[in-house]
Amino acid sequence: MAILLGVDTGGTYTDAVLLRDETEVFASAKALTTRHDLAIGIGEAVANVLEVSGTAPGDIVLASLSTTLATNALVEGQGGRVGLVYIGFREQDLDTHGLRTALGGDPVVFLTGGHNHAGLEASALDRAALRAWLREDRGISAYAVAAQFATRNPAHELAAAEMIAEITGRPVSCSHHLSAKLNGPKRALTALLNARLIGMIARLIGKAEGKLAQLGVTAPLMVVRGDGALISAAQAQARPIETILSGPAASIVGASWLTGVTHALVSDIGGTTTDVAVLRGGRPMIDPLGARVGPWRTMVEAVAMRTTGLGGDSEVQVLDEGLSGGITLGPRRVLPVSLVAHEAPDIVHRTLDAQLRNTVPGEYDAIFVRAVPGMDACGLAERDADFLARIGDMVHPVGAVLRTRMEQQALRRLVTRGLVQVSGATPSDASHVLGRVAAWDTEAAEKALTLMSRKRTGSGNQLANGAQKLAEMIVDRLTYQTVLVLLETAFAEEDHPLGPSPEQLARHVLVQYGMDGYRGLMRLDAGLNVPVVGLGASVASYYPAVGARLGCEMILPEHADVANAIGAVVGRVTIRRSGTVTSPSEGLYRVHLGTDPQDFTSAEEALDTLQSTLEAEARLEAEAAGAEDLQVNATRDLRTAQAEARLVFLEGEIMVEVSGRPRIAV
Repeated sequence: MAILLGVDTGGTYTDAVLLRDETEVFASAKALTTRHDLAIGIGEAVANVLEVSGTAPGDIVLASLSTTLATNALVEGQGGRVGLVYIGFREQDLDTHGLRTALGGDPVVFLTGGHNHAGLEASALDRAALRAWLREDRGISAYAVAAQFATRNPAHELAAAEMIAEITGRPVSCSHHLSAKLNGPKRALTALLNARLIGMIARLIGKAEGKLAQLGVTAPLMVVRGDGALISAAQAQARPIETILSGPAASIVGASWLTGVTHALVSDIGGTTTDVAVLRGGRPMIDPLGARVGPWRTMVEAVAMRTTGLGGDSEVQVLDEGLSGGITLGPRRVLPVSLVAHEAPDIVHRTLDAQLRNTVPGEYDAIFVRAVPGMDACGLAERDADFLARIGDMVHPVGAVLRTRMEQQALRRLVTRGLVQVSGATPSDASHVLGRVAAWDTEAAEKALTLMSRKRTGSGNQLANGAQKLAEMIVDRLTYQTVLVLLETAFAEEDHPLGPSPEQLARHVLVQYGMDGYRGLMRLDAGLNVPVVGLGASVASYYPAVGARLGCEMILPEHADVANAIGAVVGRVTIRRSGTVTSPSEGLYRVHLGTDPQDFTSAEEALDTLQSTLEAEARLEAEAAGAEDLQVNATRDLRTAQAEARLVFLEGEIMVEVSGRPRIAV
């Protein structure tokens, strides 16, 4: 009997599951995610699942991790200081694809060098300038190297990387290792973000492996890539950028394994976001434009995912403008009042009781603040540092620590840096009030929603008649916003002519009337024509109403609350390699591999050579990742033109995919 361990670090919880023989989930457990050090929460979740199952740690033969660390770090502007070595490009090229913004003031050196489209050297690499630049101490933790047409000939990137390793000993990220596609600035951006993450992901994996070892788990650790495939821990440390969207990708794999559906929308609601993807043929769709993280579009292969700031911990905001009034949710995540009261009951209940005795609603009713322990606060402005020191290590009512309006800006900056968390009313609190959840402090949730219900809308009316009514409004609003996200995803996938955007179509009055089943002189019907698989700890509370509104089958599988952790361990190791054959002149066919392109007089011979080389490389990397029972698939994309009644070869691209299940420990 083989026992597999899957772990997923979410925004609120870290989940751990145990599978027997890849066919049955026989135990699961959770622990609160420790954002300042994810490895702590990982260790607690694994310890919990071992305890509840009575499993001996030594019986686990494979462990796998999906993590939001890379995505969150890039979105929040975290990571190490990076040096960019930009070969054959000009300074104005930094303005392409947001590269200058991504640098954020980190050092960059522009060097002569690079190659042309045919893979021939455009100019010599300025090694002396690079050597001089590297010898100056700039506090750089890792380097990114990008050279012009490096995918046609990576010689200058490899030479620069060798010098960097020799002189500095720091990690190096080469753009051609991350993508075989053209577009130098976009490859440079991808290499830059990868370098920024190297130290952070290496620390996480090292600590996670250490936690597992302390618990007695000695099985090899795999990591989920952004396309749902598994890679070894060593590969994740070398190319951490590939783990962006790791968590959402794991959820799609988990949904397919749990349900067996082949064509559906998969909607995963977490504490912070709702992630929606399309499942076709039992596999997630891959974003052809590359993974988007925050404002940046990378060249990383990842699942095509529509993400919105809507989750169980989304901030409830009162709409106090206009005559209609009401509420909206997100996009900011806050700590539920029920959770912060669970952790600091005295101060939270004392504050809520005092606020309830006031006859006039206060601006900061039921809002609290606390510092995140263990976070590095270096580089703060004096005002921000003083404000953080005032918060200390206690939970405070926001009104007690905000002395001036100016300090609201300081609070926002500290929240953005991840140094401070705000607590307020959320859908999780509403679920406690409605009796759907009882994980934390229900009494505190009732008090918080009572306080919010007293607020006035733009018309001057009270927002709601008590906590129960407001809780129903919050859940109804979550249903409405979830329906919009699912409709937007469906419209984005439809092949419709140019016109309204998916966002506009989802909100169109005819679509809304259609979902109401309008019957008059006109008959209008609208809804989804495929099932929706709902995932996340709160789907049972929220998603039946979503399915009813959309008129579709809503599949809520057993273990939906830990689907990400399941997806983390049931995936396959998949390695993809691609390469190009060009035709620089008639009768000449050039294979772009390594530092010296190879020329052939036959297109078929060139393509066969490229394919066999790519297959060999992909096999070696798959085996290094611990895969066995390898399967190989290759596709060719040939571009030709008609000239004087004959077909002329222009360019050919070959994609090789090698996949297999991870080898288990024996």
